Amino acid sequence: MMSPFDEGFTDGEVFHAAGSQDMEVDETQPGVMSVQDCEELAYRLLTSLPRSRLAAIQRRIAPMLQFDVVGSLPAEVSLQIFWYFPFETLLTCALVSRRWQALANDQALWKNLCNARGWKWRQPTPVRPFDAPGPSHTTWDDSDDEGMGDSDEEEDIEPFLTDVETAKAEITLMHAELDSGFASMSSSSAGGALVFTNSRNSVYPRPRSSRSRAYARHSAPSVLKTLGPSSFLRPDYKLLHQTHIRLRNRFLSPSYRLSALQTRGAPTNSHTNTIYCLQLYTYPDTNRQVLFTGSRDRTVREWNLATGLVERVISDVHTSSVLSICVHNGYIASAGSDRRVAVWNLAENKLVKVICDHEDSVLCVRFDDERLVSCSKDRTVRTYSFPNLTPQFVFGAHRAAVNAVSLSKDLIVSGSGDRSIRLWDARTGKLLRTFDDHHTRGIASIDFSPPFVLSGSSDKHLRLFDMTTLQGWSTSPDYGGPGAESSSVGPLPFPFVAGASSYTTTTVCQSCGAGVQTTRIPDADGRCMHSDLVRSVAFGEDFVLSGSYDLSIKVWDRKTGGLVANLTDGHTGRIFCVGFDYTKIVSCSEDQRICIWDFSHGIDTSFIQLS
Repeated sequence: MMSPFDEGFTDGEVFHAAGSQDMEVDETQPGVMSVQDCEELAYRLLTSLPRSRLAAIQRRIAPMLQFDVVGSLPAEVSLQIFWYFPFETLLTCALVSRRWQALANDQALWKNLCNARGWKWRQPTPVRPFDAPGPSHTTWDDSDDEGMGDSDEEEDIEPFLTDVETAKAEITLMHAELDSGFASMSSSSAGGALVFTNSRNSVYPRPRSSRSRAYARHSAPSVLKTLGPSSFLRPDYKLLHQTHIRLRNRFLSPSYRLSALQTRGAPTNSHTNTIYCLQLYTYPDTNRQVLFTGSRDRTVREWNLATGLVERVISDVHTSSVLSICVHNGYIASAGSDRRVAVWNLAENKLVKVICDHEDSVLCVRFDDERLVSCSKDRTVRTYSFPNLTPQFVFGAHRAAVNAVSLSKDLIVSGSGDRSIRLWDARTGKLLRTFDDHHTRGIASIDFSPPFVLSGSSDKHLRLFDMTTLQGWSTSPDYGGPGAESSSVGPLPFPFVAGASSYTTTTVCQSCGAGVQTTRIPDADGRCMHSDLVRSVAFGEDFVLSGSYDLSIKVWDRKTGGLVANLTDGHTGRIFCVGFDYTKIVSCSEDQRICIWDFSHGIDTSFIQLS
């Protein structure tokens, strides 16, 4: 009997034995079957097998059926494709294979995403904790407000599995911090101080590989403990991007810890009277962030956010209340009810110049590398070259006190008690445009991020609009809402405000011609607007802030005007000024408290460039 491996046993005989008498041989290659006949033979063989064996064969041939087109390309071509993906898609791509994970984690991709948002890496510095004094519940009944003018009314398999778990957690992390309510109050162990917190256990797993980084450090500067010097030496732009997303989700939740940098009489060298103004500032040479505050006690103070102590006191410059401050590039300018504007060199710790040109209280001062601008109760806006402080222009078109001013390069915006906002050319002094009756009562505060202007008013409302398109939003029903003449664009989705109903309308302001989109979402008490004068407003990338005499700070969605968070329980007196960065909100009030609303608790933010 001939062996089946004998040379005389041909392929054709095998086919015949399998019942394939009708199969043809490829005539161009004698003894070789066509692809079509091979397919038919394979199918017949498979149909002859029991079903239990088919499953095993399917598992064996599955890898043969998968072809990674992107992974087979040169790395630079694959990265070019990934370059157009949003960060959510990159996180998903990291789950596909080790090849895709290496591509999706490429630092150039994440650096590009960070640059698009203006997020910068900085070398972290260690910080020391401080014990924040607890809140004071003493009622403050001082009704004076000097700051407002009158109005007219590739790796091993196991490490890859670990990284898969981490990648899955990264995706979960985008949504896991959005399911909580507003802050609750808990007791701190530090000297019996009360700390308001809205906290939860993090879903982010600690990686098991030796390459893992510690996620338990906290922000620097911060009001929390820091475990030690950071180990991040080389920029990790994926980490930077993910941390920013986590912080953004904290604002949306909202999830924060509230502490007081100053309470009445503590620390011992703190302000002794109402605090009217504040500004966060990062020294460019050291990346150290501090807080400057100005007070009715006639001083400006610099706070170390890591220790909670006053590091510098600027006194004997103003003879009355300090109503406004501005810090930039190593200088600080302060304005007061003594009609003075003072400029101080921080590096040399000396007074540069005192300007006494206004005829009444100077309510706001701002400056950049080229010019300084101030406004006053005397209804004027004055500009000076910087740093030599030579007088340039006097703008006198407002009909009431000019309460707020802001500048950006060659443009100046002023807001007045006459209910108007005016746009000026800083180079020529020309009035470019007037927005009369921008609010129904006097304008108390403005912020300017070209082409957008944000304003707060005595009418208890905010308004944001684009000066080029005249489109924007307002919290006021006078600029759209049910019953108003408007063209509805339908409700917008706000998934982060549980149980809230919203409506969005668009109308055209008859006074200034601006088309205003109004989005309103009630808070837990059914209210979404402020109930008193909006004294301070501030721009951010995704959010805008407002501080009001109703003792609340509200966080709004910058694009839609939807209410994101309503922060209360921080102050017992009217709020005069608010500021914020990626990690926190700071506020000051007539109750002599400086509150810090820390959204970075439990997150290492020491590598984030804050400003």
